[in-house]
Amino acid sequence: MRSLVGTSLVMAMLALGFVGCSKVGELKAMKAFKAANAAYQQQDYKKAVPLYEEAITSAPDTQAAHQAYFFLGNSYDQQYKPSKKGDAANDQLLTRAVDNYSKAAETLSASNDPADKKLGKLSLDYLVAAYGADKLNDPSKAEPVLQKMIQAEPGEPTAYFQLAKLYEDAGVYDAAEKMYLAGKDAKPASSDGYMQVAGYYNRQGQFDKTIEALEQRAKREPNNPEAFYTISTFYWDKAFRDAHLKEAEKKDYVLKGIEAVDHAIQIKPDYAEALVYKGLLLRLQANLEKDPAKQKQLLQDADKLRDKANELRKQKAAGSTD
Repeated sequence: MRSLVGTSLVMAMLALGFVGCSKVGELKAMKAFKAANAAYQQQDYKKAVPLYEEAITSAPDTQAAHQAYFFLGNSYDQQYKPSKKGDAANDQLLTRAVDNYSKAAETLSASNDPADKKLGKLSLDYLVAAYGADKLNDPSKAEPVLQKMIQAEPGEPTAYFQLAKLYEDAGVYDAAEKMYLAGKDAKPASSDGYMQVAGYYNRQGQFDKTIEALEQRAKREPNNPEAFYTISTFYWDKAFRDAHLKEAEKKDYVLKGIEAVDHAIQIKPDYAEALVYKGLLLRLQANLEKDPAKQKQLLQDADKLRDKANELRKQKAAGSTD
């Protein structure tokens, strides 16, 4: 009986000892974490590194330690200099940054705390950036990270577009197109998705698909003058820069551009940028015109629009200084 009591007493004392050690470790970790954050805010990343490491080793299973992984990774990341790429010590900073971003993403993304989840997502964002062309230049490592981000937040388009750009840069155009379209569909009410898709098709020289994406956006935003103005800028750019266009094609694009910009001005009569682009389109139309009288009239109309746009800008500038 005495033996059992004695054993129980020893176990209890050991348990209290472990609790005491745990509390001491947590206090030590919190103190180091606070000091590290102060150094981090002062952009003293060299000083912050050992303090974040102390916070992690003192109490590795605490929230402070899990958050410290992100800040430790970023402290290494901030010290990396692209101009010294190839230097072993400099490159090692990125390796350590990636290691800690990965640990932060793994621990924080699984947390129920919104602040932790936000920091976990940020860890993935920075991890992708670390694999970018100006740093580790390892897109094969970035791909699974981006796929993980998409799985975690299928309704958030950012990772779709990052992965699409990765495929585009690698020349995997079918996969890139699918991912741009998936990003647009993830949040169809957002204008950014349509602009991302239009930008991709424009870079690929697929003008009809570019315009189609822009018109889809305008259809969803019928009262947004900027959506129609944007269409007109693409028509102007195509008609002005593409030397391979036939005269009939160029004229068609100019007229369609004028139609789009007129819609923007109808919605917002004092839209200075739209007035400028209508003037530019009229000048292109004048260059294509055979009738000298009509050509002269188009140029005069373009001058009036330019002057009106300049006056609106002056009024706006004067209003902002009052």
